[in-house]
Amino acid sequence: MNFDKIHPELRAAMKRAPNLPLHNRVVLTLLKQLMKIIPVPKAGPGVTIEERQLKQASVRIYRPEGDGNGAGLLWIHGGGLIIGHAAQDDRTCGALVRDLGLTVVSVEYRLAPSHQYPAAIDDCFEAWQWLQQSAPELGIDPARIAVSGQSAGGGLAAALALRVHDAGGIQPAAQILFCPMIDDRTALRSELDTNDYLMWNARNNRQAWSWYLGQPAGSPEVPAYAAAARRDDLAGLPPAWISTGDIELFCDEDRRYAERLLAAGVPCQLHVVPGAPHGFEVIAADANLTRELFQSAYRFLSAQLGLAFDPARYSFGGKALAATR
Repeated sequence: MNFDKIHPELRAAMKRAPNLPLHNRVVLTLLKQLMKIIPVPKAGPGVTIEERQLKQASVRIYRPEGDGNGAGLLWIHGGGLIIGHAAQDDRTCGALVRDLGLTVVSVEYRLAPSHQYPAAIDDCFEAWQWLQQSAPELGIDPARIAVSGQSAGGGLAAALALRVHDAGGIQPAAQILFCPMIDDRTALRSELDTNDYLMWNARNNRQAWSWYLGQPAGSPEVPAYAAAARRDDLAGLPPAWISTGDIELFCDEDRRYAERLLAAGVPCQLHVVPGAPHGFEVIAADANLTRELFQSAYRFLSAQLGLAFDPARYSFGGKALAATR
């Protein structure tokens, strides 16, 4: 990666960004073991955490120490469908609870290569159904629940919105998709192999999709809900907010999905961050660009869930938004 392309605010942090060959199964296995012992940023004060085991998935529940506001969010972690765990996003989920006063439920879903499609989306759908059924116990209005996630989690959140739409019943109030991994056909673009993308490159992407799908990425057909961008009819989906960096692998597919949602009559906001590699908000959590990204997401989410967003309460990067204007 030519670091001159990276936004000046992000350069120092992104030099620490991992760029691992996760298409190598040995490296992937070692990283999965390492992630079990690597400490993750904590949720922070004012948040309680509880875990529940479901039939296949498990969920990690983040709640305000005081009374919530009746809104909820189903969060899905990233990791290319092949790595990651719910606790890695304790800081993000804790900030959502603290800043917006809602309850967050994060899904611990099964990962490829050990578990191919539809394991991950089945687990997310199970968590959605559990959250709907458990809403009274959690003090949540079932009609005021959004779905969200980052990277592979953003792609799963988009696929979940499709599956819930087709199943009928109460629908998500919104879908908040951070740099979503949403289209396996990007793997067909061999010209991207020479681009040294940070955090997640084309070779990792091709192999991860292939492991998840159980067939080569970009095959003529994939199962329903495997890759949300493969869906022809996007009408009737929840309002969407989508972010992407303009120098990341997923930029083109995320832009196209946002354009197609708008063409289908679905309200959609697209937030393109200049000079931002994939997942910059994780590596550079205290950057102004990260705070601005979450401010945009918070405002959209607040509007969809009927929340009163106060910028002075923002805590994701450790500084109030009001102080950065």
